[in-house]
Amino acid sequence: MAILKPITKKTPDNQPISLQRKWTFGSIVGVFVFITFAWFLVIAFSNQLIQTEKSNLTTSMGTVVTELQHLNTSDLTLKDVDRLNATMSPAMQQITRADYEYSVYNQAGEQIFPINPAKYDFQKSKSFSVQETRQGSETHLIAKQALYNQDGELIGYLQGVNTLATLHATFKRIYLIIVVSIVLGLILLSIWNYWLVNYLIQPVRDMTNLADEIRNDPSSPKRVTITTKHNDELTGLASLLNSMLDQIQTFITQQQQFVEDVSHELRTPVAIVKGHMELLNRWGKDDPKILAESIEASLQEISRMQGLIQEMLDMTRADQVEIAFKKEHTDLRQVVKAVFGNYQMITPDFTFYLDDDLNKPTFVNMSRDHLEQILIILTDNAVKYSQTRHEIHFAMSKNGHFVEVAIQDFGEGLSTEDAKHVFDRFYRVDKARSRKQGGNGLGLSIAQKLVEGYGGEIWLESALGEGSIFHLKLPINK
Repeated sequence: MAILKPITKKTPDNQPISLQRKWTFGSIVGVFVFITFAWFLVIAFSNQLIQTEKSNLTTSMGTVVTELQHLNTSDLTLKDVDRLNATMSPAMQQITRADYEYSVYNQAGEQIFPINPAKYDFQKSKSFSVQETRQGSETHLIAKQALYNQDGELIGYLQGVNTLATLHATFKRIYLIIVVSIVLGLILLSIWNYWLVNYLIQPVRDMTNLADEIRNDPSSPKRVTITTKHNDELTGLASLLNSMLDQIQTFITQQQQFVEDVSHELRTPVAIVKGHMELLNRWGKDDPKILAESIEASLQEISRMQGLIQEMLDMTRADQVEIAFKKEHTDLRQVVKAVFGNYQMITPDFTFYLDDDLNKPTFVNMSRDHLEQILIILTDNAVKYSQTRHEIHFAMSKNGHFVEVAIQDFGEGLSTEDAKHVFDRFYRVDKARSRKQGGNGLGLSIAQKLVEGYGGEIWLESALGEGSIFHLKLPINK
């Protein structure tokens, strides 16, 4: 017998709720809360007005009761009321008010005034009371009071009714205004909400579309368009996204450049090593002289490849100093003196001069290792190309918010055309001699990348046959 497996219902993946829907829902909730609050205010205001009308009705009843109780009678009749009417007493002024409906009853509870039957049922009550009663959709106030003469004998009853006609008419106008305002407000709010949501969401959509495009094509040069008239958080986010994409593009370019450099520069030494190995494999291994030469040449090329790989790694790291070493600070004067002393020791056949105009510790925004690496590259370059006059000059000075270092040699110098390309990758003026001296054409390019990464400048002054001066300018740490 086959065992039936329980059927499980698949639930769809959670779909993200768009900001537009969230904004719309939030607006609806806000409108509902506002309408509810406004409605409670209207109700509270209405109750307050009703309480005021109750107080007015009580005062009016008191005026009528006071005069009716002064009548010298044992039972109220229509003649007694007419007597008050003839004198236009304050009581009759209240009884004949248009907004109040008064009814006077005798001891038996029979209506004696007005002649027309009252609209409201009357029940005897010896205590004063004011009650609210519903007449259709309206609220009316009914007040009752027993009447006594000066001897304390019951002579009749008084009932006053306030239909709140004026108040109800006012409320109808208020309700109409509120309803019309709500309808118009909802229409205007819908238009405003639609425009505002699209205004706020469109930049997010643009960034989403751009991110999706960059995901499919990382090398795409497209960026989010930023307008200066919308200087808000979304503008800052778009600017940050563009900056991040530029960094990613820089890393991709560096990676591609690195691969191209490796494939280009390693091709020659690999070919040389391969050629020697093939030579030895065919017949050279039996000849001690050829064997020794091939091994020596191969080792030289391998050493050169090691140096080349290290320099290319240094070049890659130099492109990232702005991120990895942004907060480093170094005493430039101390590092220059250290490099100056080291070269005096390792190159005793050279004469070194130091012109120090700083005279005190001066800190720059740069890693000590990187500053030392730059100075070594420049000094090494000066030593290599000083074949006849072995003399190197160092100079340090302050220029505003910057400090400058100059390294001068009296070697062969460079032509104007060569000086333009001296910081290019793998550029060598004399390739044969540079190869012999172990140069790969990356040192000055690494120095330039490091200096520019820290917000500084590096440039060359050179004249053919007279020597060169490398200038280094770095911002002083404040």
